[in-house]
Amino acid sequence: MKTIDKIPTSKISRATKLVTTGAKVGVNYIKYYGDKITKTEAEAKDRLNKNNAEDIYDSLKQLKGSALKVAQMLSMEKSILPQAYVEKFSLAQFSVPPLSAPLVSKTFKKYFGKLPSQIYDTFNLNSVNAASIGQVHLAEKDGKKLAVKIQYPGVADSIATDLALVKPIAIKMFNIKGKDSDKYFQEVENKLVEETNYILEVQQSKAIVEACKHIPNLKFPEYYEDLSSERIITMDWMEGEHLSEFTAYNTDQNKANILGQALWDFYMYQMHVIKKVHADPHPGNFLVSKSGDLIALDFGCMKTVPEEFYVPYFELAKPNVINNKTLFTDTMYELEILRKDDSEEELAFFSAMFHELLSLFTKPFHEETFDFSDPEFFNAISEMGQRYSKSTELKKMNGNRGSKHFIYINRTFFGLYNLMFDLKAKDIKINNFKNL
Repeated sequence: MKTIDKIPTSKISRATKLVTTGAKVGVNYIKYYGDKITKTEAEAKDRLNKNNAEDIYDSLKQLKGSALKVAQMLSMEKSILPQAYVEKFSLAQFSVPPLSAPLVSKTFKKYFGKLPSQIYDTFNLNSVNAASIGQVHLAEKDGKKLAVKIQYPGVADSIATDLALVKPIAIKMFNIKGKDSDKYFQEVENKLVEETNYILEVQQSKAIVEACKHIPNLKFPEYYEDLSSERIITMDWMEGEHLSEFTAYNTDQNKANILGQALWDFYMYQMHVIKKVHADPHPGNFLVSKSGDLIALDFGCMKTVPEEFYVPYFELAKPNVINNKTLFTDTMYELEILRKDDSEEELAFFSAMFHELLSLFTKPFHEETFDFSDPEFFNAISEMGQRYSKSTELKKMNGNRGSKHFIYINRTFFGLYNLMFDLKAKDIKINNFKNL
């Protein structure tokens, strides 16, 4: 794969890159209107989506950082984005052009005052894995194989700029209105700032390993603080294949169930016991070992679940609350889904919408065991997402609603459900975490 010698870091250079991309998207729409004359609407729209997804992704992978991270987050929204975007943006999870060897050496010199060859016994200057915020190299020291994650230059300094550029797109996509919408963007910015703080990530990683190492069939790397800095992390090299690679060919149902139970227990233990959760559940952050264990990586994005959010959030997972109009409405206000300034039309619309959504989405919590391989459950979620994303009625409403904590907690559950479905895990014990 072609390497990158330089990343645009200034506000002007990053904005210019996105403006150029916008011009390409404009040309794609001109082609689309031409295609509508000679092709069916579906064929023309499919080509438009593919061309736009390719041009946007090609731009973001050059920028890296927050802009690419947003694409990675959107790739998990399989029920909202067209498939062409999901396929292209999902590459941001673990397959983007890496930094060149000279730029890697320069980064080490800046943060350690030494070249990699002066720190490790061996160090491969060619990365084995490149994602949105950093890339991974294979090294060895004292007979141990190590994974060394290096953050891309300028990423931490361009977060606010990138989000300012992405904000108008997000406002339009999610129909956000109102003065207090900034709380959502501030939540994303705060999390991205945390993700670029590698000293914090090492601390979080060590804490989650200590808290969850007892969970069966779940493994973690060891992290080395003396070989890490604010922009470089050294950890054990873990042998395994990405979860997406494993699910692509696996036909062993028992193995899928064991991995699925480990994954589910990991998240439920974090959510209900630790009250702090790994909020980045995409396939690139999980490996499957040859012995059939699940390996969890990358704890830069951790979301604390405050009690004032946790209690009403999981109240909505109970059928007796969902099906009691008074309790349901009170909880919706508590979670800021319904607002005091809503019109009668908005109250009726969002009450009905979230009742339908939650009745379906919380289904696993209504059972002792759940079959995550059931296509009916996931097709229903996808169909509902597509229906509301196209709703002309919804577009007239104020989409600015819900606690800021929803952003990463919902992202966690959507990602977890998708991973469980990809695994085709069956007979998963929903409350097994209570026995751990």
